Amino acid sequence: MKKNRVNILVIDDDLIFRKLISAILKEEFNVQSAETPTQAFRILNKEAIDIIICDFVLPEMNGLKVLEKVKEDYPGIEVIMVSASGDIDTVIGALQKGAADYLKKPFTAPEILLAIERTKKFHELHSDLNQAKKKNTLLNFEVNRESSYRIVGNSPIIKSITEQMKMVASTPDTSVLVIGESGTGKELVARGIHEWSDRKPELFGAVNMSAVPENLFESEFFGHKKGSFTGAICDRAGWFETTNGGTLFLDEIGEMSLSIQAKLLRVLDDRWYIKVGAQREQKFDVRIVAATNRPIDELMAGKLFRLDLFHRIGTFIIHLPPLRERREDIPELSYYFLEHSAKKMGRKINAINKDVFSLFNKYEFPGNIRELSNLIERAVIICQGNELLPIHFGTIGLLSTSNGSSKHASDIFDLKELEKQTILKALNKVNYNKAEAARLLNLEWNALYRRIQKYDIELPSDSD
Repeated sequence: MKKNRVNILVIDDDLIFRKLISAILKEEFNVQSAETPTQAFRILNKEAIDIIICDFVLPEMNGLKVLEKVKEDYPGIEVIMVSASGDIDTVIGALQKGAADYLKKPFTAPEILLAIERTKKFHELHSDLNQAKKKNTLLNFEVNRESSYRIVGNSPIIKSITEQMKMVASTPDTSVLVIGESGTGKELVARGIHEWSDRKPELFGAVNMSAVPENLFESEFFGHKKGSFTGAICDRAGWFETTNGGTLFLDEIGEMSLSIQAKLLRVLDDRWYIKVGAQREQKFDVRIVAATNRPIDELMAGKLFRLDLFHRIGTFIIHLPPLRERREDIPELSYYFLEHSAKKMGRKINAINKDVFSLFNKYEFPGNIRELSNLIERAVIICQGNELLPIHFGTIGLLSTSNGSSKHASDIFDLKELEKQTILKALNKVNYNKAEAARLLNLEWNALYRRIQKYDIELPSDSD
């Protein structure tokens, strides 16, 4: 057989048909033929075949049985079914079982050549899709491994939350609402539900709803066609198309405008959308996991958040506790973050002094798990030995006395120290976003900046 040519196997008990097909195809393809399924599978065991042209009526077994066996044993081979009957039930049956195309006998040479060309393109697209899914699976694995996406902790409340996640993950498309303070790990819960569900092979998407401009909602979620508006220089898929079959995480849903809430409610009710600049409706199949740091009674009041949307996305509600309500998990979390940070920075630090945990047990952690992670990372940067000590934890550590106890903020009478602590608390609460911290403190941003410099407050490298 000539190399770099498509290999075709014709299965038909009609000798004249086999010779005719071979004569038509031999100029462009490598062609082999078989009279019976037994002969065909003997060839398949020895030769690399790309496309099979198979008759429906055969000795030993019919063409649909051959198709089933080929798809089971040789899933990479595409099959074109041919038949003299061509009734709709036969056609549907063949396509449902994995046939790439169907032709009714008799057909012309251009028709069979066109069918082969369509099948080649179908095979290429299928291969590209499988490669993309494989890359996505590997990428998700790497992202999950590097970004520490796993539930850490053995407290009763975390065990309960893990069980809730597994229960709702076993349902096909139940919407989930995760409620908890900032930094408690709401996206972690959403990713966990995705990973434990049948949707795992498909994409997980995350959108911060507070950052979606009202006039770009349709483009962001539905996508748009090239030229549909100024700046639309190419076709673009929206979130519903990108995550179709998977999970879409909508963070900060409590910050959406009422206009966006109405648009979101409608599309979630209808389960279809129209791309900007297009005419055709597109259906989607996505599990929605939403999250907010607003209290549930505030959402249910219906003043800033639509009650009908709350009921749509809140079919299953998971409450995430703040870190101060699960203090028994702090040691395990601390060592988990230590291992991650030390590995990332190439540091050989493997211990945390017991006085650090005495310190942590008296600290409120306004920034929750995110704050603990940042504190551990900062301590790893500062530490010159192989053990983290109270002194490595900034203001928290400096307030630690020689016996490991810690002063509460209400016991401090130094105005400068109180101001510094208040600034640190505000920065922690908003994940070191200086603009948000300034608003919390009722300061101009430049006034906050001057105080940060005055008190020599160190900020994470990725802070805004």
